[in-house]
Amino acid sequence: MVVEKSVITTIEDIKAFAMTRFSNARGSHDWDHSQRVHNLCMHIGQVEGADLDVLEIAAYLHDVGRSHEDAAEGGICHAEKGAEIAHELLAAYPVSEKQRANIVHSIRCHRFRGNHRPETLEARVLFDADKLDAIGAVGIGRAFLFAGEVGAKLHNPCIQLEDTKPYTNEDTGYREYKLKLSKIKDRMLTKEGRRLAEERHAFMEMFFQRFTQEHEGHK
Repeated sequence: MVVEKSVITTIEDIKAFAMTRFSNARGSHDWDHSQRVHNLCMHIGQVEGADLDVLEIAAYLHDVGRSHEDAAEGGICHAEKGAEIAHELLAAYPVSEKQRANIVHSIRCHRFRGNHRPETLEARVLFDADKLDAIGAVGIGRAFLFAGEVGAKLHNPCIQLEDTKPYTNEDTGYREYKLKLSKIKDRMLTKEGRRLAEERHAFMEMFFQRFTQEHEGHK
């Protein structure tokens, strides 16, 4: 019972720490996002048989480096920065060395555009959970929310999407869908993640088909 209580206290402390990192966060990557990723991690992790303690901590900490990336306008990788923060933070908590390494690895590998491949089951679950929150109904909402944060238009059909830049006023919700979100379902790494992604992807395709039809005045 002492060990169990220690684990619970550790997770609650880490959750409280993580919440403080989002006091000035943009709405598209705020604390609500981390909570949704946590919930998805718990669901997928239970289905896949993952270490839920590792997943819970990794989920709460996976975006603690986001403010650094936002301040640098994409010049700093939030996954790398988050892994550094987690490595230092976890030294003060009763987490085994194996679990600590797994948490740090999971955070470092969760980014869609990252250069590190998730090697553990827990890292794959976190990767899938984070990507799932970027697609479907929630993903559509976040894409347009982010577009508003960078001053983008509702839609910009007159430009070549491949020539546009992220984190600029060219970064519309439709651009995010075409260049990133539409590819996510094929990047999923767990069976349960793929199942959830298929359904979310289908809804997203239907939405953006209708969106372009309405924007062009056909519907």
